[in-house]
Order: sequence, then structure tokens, then C-alpha cells
Amino acid sequence: MIPDDFRKISLLAWLENDLLLPVKSCEPASSDASFRRYFRITLPDQPLIVMDAPPDKENTAQFIKVAEFLRFSKVNVPRIYHQNLLDGFLVLEDFGSVSFLDKVNSDNANALYGNALDSLLTLQTHADLNNCALPRYDEALLQRELGIFEDWFIKQALGLEIPTAIWDKVCNILINSALEQPVTCVHRDYHSRNLMVLKDDSIGIIDFQDAVIGPVTYDLASLLRDCYIDWPKDQVGLWLSQYYQKLKQADIIACDLPQFTRWFDLMGMQRHLKAIGIFSRLNLRDGKSGYLKDIPRTLNYVMAQAQVYPELADFHDFLQQHVLLTSSETQ
Repeated sequence: MIPDDFRKISLLAWLENDLLLPVKSCEPASSDASFRRYFRITLPDQPLIVMDAPPDKENTAQFIKVAEFLRFSKVNVPRIYHQNLLDGFLVLEDFGSVSFLDKVNSDNANALYGNALDSLLTLQTHADLNNCALPRYDEALLQRELGIFEDWFIKQALGLEIPTAIWDKVCNILINSALEQPVTCVHRDYHSRNLMVLKDDSIGIIDFQDAVIGPVTYDLASLLRDCYIDWPKDQVGLWLSQYYQKLKQADIIACDLPQFTRWFDLMGMQRHLKAIGIFSRLNLRDGKSGYLKDIPRTLNYVMAQAQVYPELADFHDFLQQHVLLTSSETQ
């Protein structure tokens, strides 16, 4: 019997013996890129979600703290009904099994993205940054994230070396752009797999435990330039400009649209480079190859933005001449 099975036995023992919950069934609900697992338990009167987060690998206390902060900020996150910090178990409200990615299509995209953007605006306008105790998305963290791309994708997955002058320039451009932006609460994974569509088409937000104080465009780039689904450039531009106007009206930003668009583009590139590195790491280190199929879409975003900005021309050329060729050969 594998250790995960022992954890499930311990989980069920806690639910039934300590909490006295009459569990009728316990089935896998989802897993993610971390070491957390989720189960859906059925009680006589309702379903619930149980999170299994091994305490030596996951910070359940941080999850609880961020959940409380986000709920106080008026965004819809699952209620926590029971907690066991010693073993890393939580009993959560069940938002159902329909994710944004599952439901969105060309017919309902405007309505669903409107709801997702409204939820993001609520977070960015209601979060009290002075009393949140969230870490800062600082230069060191930005640099570490970019290093994931260089290490796990460029070096380990492709066996390449990116010239230091080119890579240092990219990092400086992306980090400086991120740090000059106004800051808000950043979910950090605000995309179609972490947004649940509830019965009234409202948005439920999950996987928020890594929230930070950081650049205003980060979550917007996560949503509109999603690693798991893409939309036509004109449509993204329309959603971007509409959200820009809402941020201006809320006095969160004071820049013009071209400056905001540049922030958005470069923030998206930083996130996409990190994501490509994480997808590679999940495959090489953790044996999770399912994310490899999302690398081409994510790399396309990077290529497109590197082509837009002349200061990134050398990086675009390196990607075009070396990375794309090597990536196709390793598929």
C-alpha cells in the first residue's frame, strides 16, 4: 500500500471518528501541480471537498490565512468548515466540478469573462494591503521564477544555454516593468482552471494560497493570456481596455492605455516563462507529463510579445533559431 493510501485512510478516520461525519462516499475530485489532493465526500445532506495537503510539503496554515483574507475582501472562496493542521486536512465548501475552462466557449465568453473580471476587480479594490500579511512579489522572487525557465526548460529539457547577455537583458526588462507597476493583492494563478462556474454563472475562486502583494497586471495577464486556452488578439485587447477603464475609475492606476498594455504584455511574458519552466519541471522531476501539451501555446505567447518590443529582438531571435527548433526535435 502506497503512502497516499495511508493518508486517505487517516483522512477518512478523522472525518468519521473525530468529526462524526456520516460519509457515504469519498471520490477523487481533482489534483493540481502541487502535492495537494482533493476528494469529494458525500454526506446525506450535502457534498463537501476535503483537501489532503501533506504537512511536510504544503503550508495548510497559509491556505487558511489567505482564505480568510480573501473572504474578508468580498471575493468568493470556499468556506472552511473543519481543519486538522497536524495532519494537513481541511473540509471545504464544494463549488462543484464545472471549471471556467470546462464551460467557456465563443458564445458565452463575454459573459463569463465579464464575471471573472468583476471578481478580479473586487479583489483589487477591496483587499486591504496594510493588514494582509502577504509576502511581496519582490525582485528576488521575480528573479527566482525566471530562473525556473532557464534551468528546467532551456537547460534541462532542451539541453541549451542561453547567452548571458541576452538573458540578463530579458530579466532586467521584465523585472523593472513588474516593479514599476501599482501593487494590489495578486492571486497568482487566476486562470481558467482555478475559477469555478457556479449554478448562477458566478465565479468561485480556488488555489489561492500563494497570493502576494504584487503588480496590478499579473492576474489580468493570467486570465486573458491563459496557458490553457487562448482568444483572438482583438478580443483580448477589448477585454484589456475595458478593464483598464475600470481600474482608472477606481483610482488604482493613473497611467495611459499604452503604458498599461506594455505592463500587461511584459508581465504576461514573465508569467509565461515561469509557467514553461514549471511545466518542464513537473515532467522531469515529478513525472507529470500532462502539462507538456500546454508549452507550445505558452511559448507562442512569449514569441508574440518578444516580437512586439524591439528591446527583446535578440531574445526573439534566440527563441526562433534555437528553442523552437530544439523543441520540435524533442517532441
